Amino acid sequence: MTETPAALREAHHADVSGGWLRPAVFGAMDGLVTNIALIAGVGGGGASAHAVVLTGTAGLVAGAISMGLGEYTSVRSANEQVAAEVAKERRELERHPEVEARELADTWVARGLPRELATQVAEVVRRNPEEALRVHVREELGVDPDDQPSPWAAAISSFVCFSVGALVPLLPYLLGSTSLWLALGVGGFGLFLAGAIVARFTSRPWWSAGLRQLLLGGLAAAATYGIGTLIGVQGGL
Repeated sequence: MTETPAALREAHHADVSGGWLRPAVFGAMDGLVTNIALIAGVGGGGASAHAVVLTGTAGLVAGAISMGLGEYTSVRSANEQVAAEVAKERRELERHPEVEARELADTWVARGLPRELATQVAEVVRRNPEEALRVHVREELGVDPDDQPSPWAAAISSFVCFSVGALVPLLPYLLGSTSLWLALGVGGFGLFLAGAIVARFTSRPWWSAGLRQLLLGGLAAAATYGIGTLIGVQGGL
């Protein structure tokens, strides 16, 4: 029976190996939660609209730079670690090819492959040094040496998405409003929308993912609002 286009789309896996999706998701979520919490805390303390905008803008810039640099350093360090392990595996294959082939065969046997077949395949792989290196790295390290994430893609994705997320709760103030609750409401809508969008990359229902993100962001905002109100009262603001 011929598969329908919908079935073919269902069978096609999403690309989870790139270096942009995770930092983009975390960047947007962090930007939203960070600035919603900042605005709630400062607004709860009785600060003026100008002070809220100043605080939110500073949080946006500082957070975006921090996220971008952090992602770049994290991904580059991970790639360098993988490169070092690949070089180590290359040396082992050059010095002890038979031993490495037996280890590869043992790995496949442990997964249920017949010993004779596993040994034959490992021997075939051993004859091609570059392919042998790729196979050993995948089996022993669980990574693809030819498909490592880009530090720049991670950094730029994180920087841009954090900035966009952090801008959302600031929009009412930038458009002339002085209502803290309107800003928090817009930020809450942004949290729900971001969670629902992320659900497209998973099997989770969009409304469930949106509500989960809204709840988590709401807890952060409630905590900082309470602290801001307490400090504002105690400090006579």
